[in-house]
Amino acid sequence: MIEAVQTWFQRLYETTGFNFTVFYDPYDWDRYVAGLRMTLLLGISTILISLVIGAVGALLQSGPSRLLRGLVNGFVVVFRNTPPLVQIFFFYFGLGTLLPDVRSADGLRAPILDNVQWAIVSLALFAGAFNVEIFRSGIEAVPKTTVEAAEALGYTRFKAYRYVVLPLALRVCLPALNNNLINLLKTTTLAYAIAVPETLYAVKQIWSESQNVLEMMLVLLATYAVLVGVLVWIMHRWERALRIPGYGR
Repeated sequence: MIEAVQTWFQRLYETTGFNFTVFYDPYDWDRYVAGLRMTLLLGISTILISLVIGAVGALLQSGPSRLLRGLVNGFVVVFRNTPPLVQIFFFYFGLGTLLPDVRSADGLRAPILDNVQWAIVSLALFAGAFNVEIFRSGIEAVPKTTVEAAEALGYTRFKAYRYVVLPLALRVCLPALNNNLINLLKTTTLAYAIAVPETLYAVKQIWSESQNVLEMMLVLLATYAVLVGVLVWIMHRWERALRIPGYGR
């Protein structure tokens, strides 16, 4: 089956000039798959971390401490009002140079955080700032009487937030949260700017060597269309699974 696909794309190149090397050259295919794996790593890691940041930030933002509320508001303002590419550069080229180096196994000096880790940190904080506001809107939509009822049953403030407020708030804000997470997956392409070998980086290397820009751009567009489509399908299934008839509408 694989040999038949490779042969078909080779014949396509010979007859039409469309050079999809990624489908018949094992070396290009391996680079493309490695880039796709890195994109999945970036996407899954940043989505999970940003969800935690959003939930914790919304809890602190609705808490009694003015100091914590001010810190969370400052975090949201900074990361929501600055471009994500600038944030990536700030963390990698700015903060990265201030951290001490460590010795690798072979005795060479290496940074504590590499470019992949800085990309995850930066993108997670960027999306987390938006998630804080999204979760906050969901929390404010939960009636105060619901919280008072939970406290009357003996729930502490944290347990009421965890078991009552957050599940209900999530159902209210899930559509907006879905859009933010989808945008986050597409924003992972910015990691290319600090040489993270994700899909865009790998495809750029392939077309630079094979001179097949159009073909690889089509592959790149199709790849992200499939990735985003899968994420949209998962989020819609999640939204339907959490739906409570008559609540949040």
